[in-house]
Amino acid sequence: MSLRSRINLIIFQTLVFSLMFALFGRLFYLQVLESGKYQDAAISIQSRDVVTPAVRGAITDINGTPMVVDLPGLVVSINRIEIDKQPDKGVKVLAQVANLFQLEYSDIYQRTRLCGELPRDNRAGCWNGTRYQPIPLVGGTSQDLALKIMENADLYPGVEVQSVPIRSYPSLEGENVAHVLGYVGSVTDEDLKNPEINYYRNEVVGKTGLETKYNQYLRGTPGVRTFLVNRKEIVTKQNKNISAIAGNNLITNIDAKLQAGVEKSLEAAVKRARASGYRGDSGAAVVLEIKTGRVLAMASYPTYDPSIWQKGLTVKQAEDLFSEAKGVPALSRPLQGLFAPASTFKSVSVVAAAAAGYNLNTSYNCPASVEIGTRTFRNFDSIAAGRIPLDVGLAISCDSLWYQISYDEWVRDGGLRPKSSANDYFFKAAKDFGVGLLTGIDLPSELKGRLPDRQWKQNWYEQNKDFYCNYKDRAKKQDLTAYLIEIARENCIDGNKVRAGDAVNFSIGQGDTLVTPLRLAQIYAAIANNGTYYKPQVARAIVDVDGKLVKEFKPEVADTIKIEQSTWDFLHRGLRMVVTRGTGAGVFSGFPIEISGKTGTAEVFGKNPNGSAKDDTSWFASYGPTNDPQYAVVMMVSQGGFGASTSGLGVRNIYETLFGVSGNKVNPEKAVFPNGVPSTIAKVDLKKVAAKVDLTGVKVGGVKLK
Repeated sequence: MSLRSRINLIIFQTLVFSLMFALFGRLFYLQVLESGKYQDAAISIQSRDVVTPAVRGAITDINGTPMVVDLPGLVVSINRIEIDKQPDKGVKVLAQVANLFQLEYSDIYQRTRLCGELPRDNRAGCWNGTRYQPIPLVGGTSQDLALKIMENADLYPGVEVQSVPIRSYPSLEGENVAHVLGYVGSVTDEDLKNPEINYYRNEVVGKTGLETKYNQYLRGTPGVRTFLVNRKEIVTKQNKNISAIAGNNLITNIDAKLQAGVEKSLEAAVKRARASGYRGDSGAAVVLEIKTGRVLAMASYPTYDPSIWQKGLTVKQAEDLFSEAKGVPALSRPLQGLFAPASTFKSVSVVAAAAAGYNLNTSYNCPASVEIGTRTFRNFDSIAAGRIPLDVGLAISCDSLWYQISYDEWVRDGGLRPKSSANDYFFKAAKDFGVGLLTGIDLPSELKGRLPDRQWKQNWYEQNKDFYCNYKDRAKKQDLTAYLIEIARENCIDGNKVRAGDAVNFSIGQGDTLVTPLRLAQIYAAIANNGTYYKPQVARAIVDVDGKLVKEFKPEVADTIKIEQSTWDFLHRGLRMVVTRGTGAGVFSGFPIEISGKTGTAEVFGKNPNGSAKDDTSWFASYGPTNDPQYAVVMMVSQGGFGASTSGLGVRNIYETLFGVSGNKVNPEKAVFPNGVPSTIAKVDLKKVAAKVDLTGVKVGGVKLK
């Protein structure tokens, strides 16, 4: 063999041995070093998980009374895989189910369609999960109807009945609390993508309100049983079995009895407005504990039955929730409703005037009208009160004296050519009270409100300049009036300027200023508290099923307004005068508890869907008792007319519930908090539910109710 041949053989042998070594090395790596990984992968291909959702934690009031709790119930679901296999794609079966439960076929069809299967403008009530999990159709169905389905399985192929925990609302005190509690819904594809939480398809999670804010505590841990199957889907063995762990309970600061009273008072105020000839389309009411910021009650009107999400939302119900004609019941007005605060804002203007150097203890002119440039700004009902002390002006809600003060300050700050050193006392006072900021309440979707200061005007101008400068081409035909065309011309030229009219309107809570009812309640709590105000809190504590404290939510100071004590003293005196001899005197006549407050009647620009002009917004903001303030109470009725006669009377009714007032006498035994707001954390008492619901032998969260 030649030398060359030997070399070639050696090279070939080396190559073969190298390949064999690499092959055996790879085999060793896969079978030994990485065996666990591939074993898991093989098992996962052959495994099937059966998930048992955990019992979701209860949400209770401040006394431990359940306001929402999981109770065992029967749920009728649709299996889309089975339905889609049928020749008619399940049309006959769905029609039979609709007939059985006295529902519209169109609603049943809509609920069983994936949202992606429907046009974007027609997805109300659609299914946002996948076709591979049961689609809940009817929650909390009766045993009789459930048995009809189970006993006639051949007539209802693809229809399943399961016993699962259902979110229930016992309403033991008659409370609704829908907007605060929120609701739960099925896990979506977006939820499943969350890398921080391992969700399962058939779980429910919080969607709004407290349910979503504290979902991590309420959710619990689902139970999982994993089975191994062969190619024919026959179970070969059980791989693991993890029991479900019930979620923790959330104790809130809401008092169910007070909440029910506030809801009734608000509804009565709206209906009173309608009886007086106003549209009265909606309203809100808030009760805060002044020294802690705890939300003791918060109501929105119109509201809705929170159980509709569990029973199965129809297309009509989904449309009604967001219908303007129905008052948009889905909107939580205490923290999402934005309204001009009107004369309730004059308390902020008092602080601004004091900072600007105005004497709060002297008299000012209250004419019927004031000429500002080319415009005439009129006092309420064009009434002149002559020269009066400022506290009397606050009590009778004189507008014209504030026109003069705010206009003078606008001129001092440079008018349309503002100085770089402009004081902007009115804007600064409003900012100190948090106007234009979030309150930080522990609920999702809160809106900020609006502080129309110089920066806001500049931002607004940049966004809208093109529209106003081309108004005749871009505006709707019905908006091409001489007045609106002139307004557009002015906005095109100097819409970024704070005009004199902006300044005087701001001082009386009109113009572009917007606040939520919750923010106004926080403002009046700060006034009562001499400048210290707290972050509003709904949650009190998280406790486990055994009552052990998991987390306590303590009061948090949001900010402190530092001004002279004499200014606070003036405000306290003036706001008490509103109730004793001012615009609120008639409503609170003979009331046995001293209350301080301020009326507000806000003019609203615009028209209703039927073309009628919008009515005024009714406000009453207050705190009490005057000498030892405990509660801040605010009510607002949209298109409700006068502040005193609509909202003022509603606020009086709330104080009657708080203090146990009947007629003009106090019955301490009927007071909501006879010994003050509880400072200790209550024990969750799920047994209270059994008094209203027949749950013999049923366990909820490990507790036998009877």
